[in-house]
Amino acid sequence: MSKMMGLINLEHEYPLFNELTYFRNASSIPFGGRYRMIDFTLSNMVNSGIEEVAIFVRNKYRSLMDHMGTGENWDLDRRNGGLFILPPDWNDPNDQSRGDLQFFHNNRDYFHRSKSEYVLISGSQFITNTDYQEAFQFHLDRQADVTLISVEVDTLREEHEPYLRLETDDLNWVRGLTNDKRNPRIFTGVYIIHKELLMELADHCIAYDRDHFFLHGIKEKLDELRVQTFAHQGYSAFVNNVDSYYQHNMNLLDEENYRNLFHQQHIVRTKVSNNPPVEYGEQTKVNQAIIANGCTIGGEVERSVLFRGVSIQQGAVVRNSIIMQRCIIEDGVHLENVILDKDVHVKAGQKLVGSIEKPYVVAKRQEI
Repeated sequence: MSKMMGLINLEHEYPLFNELTYFRNASSIPFGGRYRMIDFTLSNMVNSGIEEVAIFVRNKYRSLMDHMGTGENWDLDRRNGGLFILPPDWNDPNDQSRGDLQFFHNNRDYFHRSKSEYVLISGSQFITNTDYQEAFQFHLDRQADVTLISVEVDTLREEHEPYLRLETDDLNWVRGLTNDKRNPRIFTGVYIIHKELLMELADHCIAYDRDHFFLHGIKEKLDELRVQTFAHQGYSAFVNNVDSYYQHNMNLLDEENYRNLFHQQHIVRTKVSNNPPVEYGEQTKVNQAIIANGCTIGGEVERSVLFRGVSIQQGAVVRNSIIMQRCIIEDGVHLENVILDKDVHVKAGQKLVGSIEKPYVVAKRQEI
């Protein structure tokens, strides 16, 4: 079978995370108790047999590089192929490209050196656990130029609004990509394309001073390209702002949702961190929570997600909240509908209460 490489394009992702992206880009935001959002995209690629992955990232990528390391946790620390983080520029005085076209222009040699014939392109804000080999075979069988991965949702929510909707004929050839908010067939931002066609379309976009590869290279050329859609089945979520981030973390407290995302044929890979088991105090009360290794729980935790190394001291109450790594919650603290970023220290007796619709968010390394 023809080989496929992976490209994670972070250039046009939605940055509506406020305090959570003060010090990182959205792909690095912790999710689900021990993961980062980019882990799902990376794992899907590796689980699809992809052995080389490039990441287009422009800014705030120190946290991402620290998390990725050499790629060993995703089996991408390879002599041939592997993981590459590609910045957008290399001081080319003749470079006139803009947007994500700048990445394609300035990293052209990366694509030319690859032996893969096809490219799977994705962002990091479509959360699922899947194997794209079936979609790839579908792409080959239909002899498509481009295959768009889509989902059909039962209930349209605010998180779906930014995404393009698909209009197709009876054979699933894409005839339109619209902003019709009533259409439940949503383009996930994941697609498969032949590498030579990718570079040809990128060159065309650069020549005509475009700044968005998908919109100008594919959407504007639907009449010229053979574009198919492959319907993704199974658990999925769009996480593109604080509200959707909070809701989809809370959704994982439902056992069925958790199993549908994590207990599949393939595992979701992440950076390995050696922490001791959770330590529970004699008066601890825990109900419906995700608690990562390294936590010490002396108070009450209900319907909450706790990341590694969190300390909940005796007498503290944490409800409907997301507490990231190494936060310290002292005695008598009451937290409800709250998101604490990493290394937040809440002093004794404090009370922080948000709402389910608008959780109260505290940026990392704050002392309250």
